[in-house]
Amino acid sequence: MGSLMSAPLSRPPRELPVDLSGSRRVHVVGVGGPGMAPLAIVLSGLGHRVSGSDMRESLTLDTVRNAGVAVTVGHDADLVSDVDVVVYSTAIPQNNVELMHARELNIAVHHRSGILAGLCHIIPTIGVAGTHGKSTTSALLTHMLTACGRDPMAIVGAEVPGLRAGARVGSSTLCVLEADESDGTLETLPLSHIIVTNVDVDHLDHFGTFAQLQDSMADVIAKVSGIVVMSADDVISQEIAHRLTGTAVRTFGYSADADVRLDEVVSTHQGLAFKIHVNGHVLEGAVPLRGTHNALNVAAALAMLDGLGINLAEAIDALGSFGGVIRRFTERGHLNGALLVDDYAHLPAEIDAAVQAMRSHPEVTGRVVAVFQPNRYHRIAEMYASYADCFVHADLTVITDIYASGTTPIPGVTGKLVWEAISNAHPESDVLWAPTRDDVVKTVADYLQPGDGCISMGCGDIETFPDDVRGGVH
Repeated sequence: MGSLMSAPLSRPPRELPVDLSGSRRVHVVGVGGPGMAPLAIVLSGLGHRVSGSDMRESLTLDTVRNAGVAVTVGHDADLVSDVDVVVYSTAIPQNNVELMHARELNIAVHHRSGILAGLCHIIPTIGVAGTHGKSTTSALLTHMLTACGRDPMAIVGAEVPGLRAGARVGSSTLCVLEADESDGTLETLPLSHIIVTNVDVDHLDHFGTFAQLQDSMADVIAKVSGIVVMSADDVISQEIAHRLTGTAVRTFGYSADADVRLDEVVSTHQGLAFKIHVNGHVLEGAVPLRGTHNALNVAAALAMLDGLGINLAEAIDALGSFGGVIRRFTERGHLNGALLVDDYAHLPAEIDAAVQAMRSHPEVTGRVVAVFQPNRYHRIAEMYASYADCFVHADLTVITDIYASGTTPIPGVTGKLVWEAISNAHPESDVLWAPTRDDVVKTVADYLQPGDGCISMGCGDIETFPDDVRGGVH
C-alpha cells in the first residue's frame, strides 16, 4: 500500500469511568457532533442536568434542545461556571475556552470515552464495533430489540429515523452503543457484549500499524464476559477470534460453519430478501435496505439477538418497518431522469459495496456514475493506493479534492493521488479529476441521462452534492 506518512497522532487521555450514579450537572462541548448529540440526549434522559455548546446552528441542535438540553451556539467560558462535569470529544482542541476555564475552576473535565465507560458501568451495554457497518448494525439491533419489547437505550453515531439524533433513552436494562475505535474510546469501555462487524485498515493515525489495530481489537474482545459476535467470512476477524482463549465466539456470514448463516440473498424492488439458517431452522426475511452487504449487518444483529434469547422470527418480522440510516444509500431525487443517491462510504470496501448496490438497483438500467470526496489528509496519505480497485463497477468515476475534517494539510497529498491510483491500475476506465464542487456538478449534470444512477460518496460535505447538482450550481 502506498503511504506518505507513518507516525501515529497523539491519543486522547485514557479515561477512568465517570460516576454517573447520581444527578450531575454536565456540559457537553461540541454537542452537535454525531457522537456527542446522542450522548447529551441520553444523559438528559437519565436525569442529569445537561447543557451544551457548538460552533454553528443545525437541525441536530434543535433535536438536542427538544430533548431537554440547554444549547448555546458559540463557545463561552462562562458556560461552564455552574457545572460538575465538562465533556469533550477528540474533535475539540485543548485550547477551547470552555475546557481551559473549567480546568482553571478545578471542574472535572472528561473525554467522551470516560462518560461512555460510566454508562457501561451502570447499564449492560452491547458495543457494536468494526470498520464497516457499525451505524446500520446498531440501528438494526435497536429497532429489533424495541419491536421485541426490550426497550433499549441507544447511542448511534448517525441520523436514524425513529431515533433522536441517534439516541434512544429507553429503559436502563440494556444499551446499544456504536463503539468507535478511531481514537481509543473502544479500548476503555467495559462492555457486557460485543459485535465486531469486520476488521479492515483504518485509523492508522491512531494505531500506527494495522497489526496494532488488530492487537487492540483482540484485547477489547478478550475483556468482554458476555456474548461475542464476529464475522465468519472476514479473514482478519477469524484470525483475531483464533487468538482468543476462553472466549466463545458466535459467528455470522455466508460461510458454511457460521452460527447464523446467510443464504439466497436477493435484491428486490423493496430492498433485500434473504434466508437465515440458525439453530437447525431456516427463517426467511426481508429488509428495505439496498446492497447485499447490508444482509451481513442484519445477520450480525440477529446473531446477537439469538445469544440474548430473543425470538428471531419476531425480530425478522420487525425488519419490514426499519427506516434505514441517513446517508447510507439514501435516495435523493433525480436529475435528467437519473437516480441520485448519497452514501457515507469513504473506505475502499464500503465504496465497492455501495457502487455495486447502485449497479443492482432496479431503477438503474443505464450507466453508473460514482462521485467520491476523499476524507482526511492523513487517511489519504496512508491509503490512497488502496482505492485503485473499488470503482471497477462504475462507468464513470469522478474524484474531487480532500475534505479536511479538521486535519492538517500534508504537502503533496490531494485527491489527485486517488485519481492517479485508479487511472494507473485501470487505464481503460473513465476516471475524471474534478477538484472543486463546481467542476463535479458541471461534469455530472452534463453526463447524466434517463436510466443512469449517480452515487456520491464520502463523510464530508459531499452530502450536499445531490442538491447542488439538481440546483445547477455550475
